[in-house]
Amino acid sequence: MDLRALALGLLFAAMWSSAFTSARIIVTEAPPILSLALRFAISGALGIAIAWAAGQRMALTRGQWRAVVVFGICQNALYLGLNFVAMQWIEASLAAIIASCLPLLVALANWVLFSERTRVLGVAGLLAGTFGVMIIMGTRLSGGADPLGILLCLIAVAALTAATLSVRGASGGGNLLMVVGLQMVVGAVTLLPIGLAVETWDVTWTPRLIAALAYTTLVPGLAATWIWFLLVARIGATPAATFHFLNPFFGVVIAWALLGEQLGPLDVVGVVVVTLGILAVQLSRLRSRQPVPPPPASAASAVAAPRTGG
Repeated sequence: MDLRALALGLLFAAMWSSAFTSARIIVTEAPPILSLALRFAISGALGIAIAWAAGQRMALTRGQWRAVVVFGICQNALYLGLNFVAMQWIEASLAAIIASCLPLLVALANWVLFSERTRVLGVAGLLAGTFGVMIIMGTRLSGGADPLGILLCLIAVAALTAATLSVRGASGGGNLLMVVGLQMVVGAVTLLPIGLAVETWDVTWTPRLIAALAYTTLVPGLAATWIWFLLVARIGATPAATFHFLNPFFGVVIAWALLGEQLGPLDVVGVVVVTLGILAVQLSRLRSRQPVPPPPASAASAVAAPRTGG
């Protein structure tokens, strides 16, 4: 973890968490699935166009194409689709809190599937973060949150776990902005027939709805996803996923500021615990990186080639 990775992580967390508030605005005025399909279609077209102008092409590696499909379906269609539907019945801040369970699920999946070890300090950090999330969630449940909305968000975060692990294959080979654009097109193509089957496009365009749709398309949709790919490529899926523990802080504060959702003393306590959990996880990752001795002089020419991609 370096300063650039930290800055990327904080920027991503703020952008990503703000999407819950803008999504809450959208689903109160427009059908959720069709609105999300429209957002992905616009974001995907913009991403591909910008990538093409920057010299990137669709010559992706096999791992990147796999990530495009898996990330497009799991992160865009399932995770965001289920969250958009759920936020018809639950608050934006609660959806953000449930999403912040991601680091624990990613660490568990990495341990089971990839035999990735986590130090004791890292485990303590993950548990602390989870405890902080539970503190904040407790205040929401006591307010009578809808069980169906909570269930949809839980399924969504499981899908996001699969999407997070899928970007392992997208971190090399370059063309990251093209990957971002293509996976959004996959999300749009997946959601459009579902939306047409179960929803009716009956929308009254208001300045509030237009602003929310434009913001969620450009900022959390396009910019945040691109930053996420950069972050995972830089530090790996597990440490990158710990920044989702900041979702309660940013999600609750933004929803409180823009939507007037409740912000109480237990929310503040939970945020502090979550922040300490992130710090513990990141310190654990730093300590696990042992210094690598320099290569012998005879091997210098073999390691001097510049890196490509990522």
